[in-house]
Amino acid sequence: MFSGKIVVVTGAAGALGSAVFEHFADRGAQVVALDYSDELLGSAFSHKSEAHRYLTADLTSAESCANVFKTVIADLGRIDVLCNVAGGFMMGEAVHETSDKTWDFLMNLNARSIVNTAQCVVPHMLEQGGGKIINVAAGAATRGVANMGVYTASKAAVMRLTEAMSAELRENSINVNAIMPSMIDTPRNREDMPDADYSKWVPPEQLASVMGFLASDAAAAVHGVCIPVDGLS
Repeated sequence: MFSGKIVVVTGAAGALGSAVFEHFADRGAQVVALDYSDELLGSAFSHKSEAHRYLTADLTSAESCANVFKTVIADLGRIDVLCNVAGGFMMGEAVHETSDKTWDFLMNLNARSIVNTAQCVVPHMLEQGGGKIINVAAGAATRGVANMGVYTASKAAVMRLTEAMSAELRENSINVNAIMPSMIDTPRNREDMPDADYSKWVPPEQLASVMGFLASDAAAAVHGVCIPVDGLS
């Protein structure tokens, strides 16, 4: 399905990112795995394939982001699909108690990273005549939640950025969409919530499948949507 396509996955060392990597790799794409450190990538991909690339970047830094995408384009010639999986979660502070550290961490990781990757990838996609961009928002972003104000605001920003980018780029054969997971069935979430009913959570592989659909020709007419993928939770 994706034979000959170049797919970039940010946050590739995480549970969802690695599932997205595998989804595209299994379907013939050449995948570029981006994450924050070689240590994270080495842990997630103990047996690296020569068919793919494994690169580090700080996506909250415009300079670091620009450097890594210049490398990708110089090496591979094009980017057909960008999956913005990188992101973070934090809760515990009321809005009036929010520290600068919490605000900057979540806004930079969840929202600024989208802007930084867009600045690097969109001009290239415009030049090559099209592409697909899939962001990861969150089900929690549809409303404010106590002690999660900054997180929900940062993911709501992802939703609005997705819609704005789609409106700006849809006439240029660039599809920009997002998924909105609820509770993802990951080892970390199981560890944090040992008494939960895991059968109601969404496996990363199912989220990866939805992202794969949005990156496929079957979704050519889909623009600016934020798709809830919440299983039974």
